[in-house]
Amino acid sequence: MQIVSRHAIQVLKHPGAFALRTLKGFRANQGLLLAGAVAYYALLSIVPMLILTVIALSHFVEQAALLETLGRYLEWLIPGQSKAIVAELANFLVHRDVLGLVLLVSMLFFSSLAFTVLENAMSVIFHHRVVIKRRHFLISAAIPYVYILSLGLGLLLATLVAGSLQAMGQREVVFLWRTWSLGGLSGALLYLLGFAGEVFVLTSVYLVMPVGRLSLQHALLGALCAALLWELSRHVLVWYFTTLSQIGTVYGSLTTSIAVLLSLELAATLLLIGAQVISEYERLTTDPLDHTPEPFSTDAA
Repeated sequence: MQIVSRHAIQVLKHPGAFALRTLKGFRANQGLLLAGAVAYYALLSIVPMLILTVIALSHFVEQAALLETLGRYLEWLIPGQSKAIVAELANFLVHRDVLGLVLLVSMLFFSSLAFTVLENAMSVIFHHRVVIKRRHFLISAAIPYVYILSLGLGLLLATLVAGSLQAMGQREVVFLWRTWSLGGLSGALLYLLGFAGEVFVLTSVYLVMPVGRLSLQHALLGALCAALLWELSRHVLVWYFTTLSQIGTVYGSLTTSIAVLLSLELAATLLLIGAQVISEYERLTTDPLDHTPEPFSTDAA
């Protein structure tokens, strides 16, 4: 506890130096290249994963409410493009009876790709852990599917809670001869629910993906950094796409795919930066704050 406190004080005294060290470590680990790989496979994975999740949950929750909740939280991940994806999901649900075994296996395969690539990216950032302890390949193979199941249960819970909050927002409270609408409170609670869910998912990623047991405090530190950076970035993305971007003129019918890929690239970059924050914080036990990170290299190199 004293070590953690000493490191925390050190970072609080020199936040700029720690941020610079984190960015240098991210660059040394080829972070942008890793983020590009994660974003590409996430683009391949997100639609099959959402199709599987929506088909499964539509047996327990009203389809319209489920798609509305999914659209609201997709807006956090791919700002400005969630309506197009939800529309495609709705079209697929209409024809879900034609879903065969081959298509089901294909969707399961593609929906796991992003998690596999993300685990490999985490191995690069936390290479000091991989050298000490490696994960059994069966555990790595099971992680994506356990995560898909967990995300599906989380979406089910979010749909139920969001429905309750929306119902509350339509009510009014009479107090001291004045009528107070609960719509503003409902909207604020929905936003806090989304942000808390974002932090929870990021924390779980940082706890599960790196090899070895990670401290909950460290995972929460990285999750808060990534979530706050993403909150700022997604508002900038929405403003950019609606005011300055000429992406529709340049890419035409591919606009949605390119916009989604750009959003996923930025999200993956911030996700890996959060991981780099944790990695650098861990290595404060052995390296001074002004230590220059060494580029990642394999044994062959």
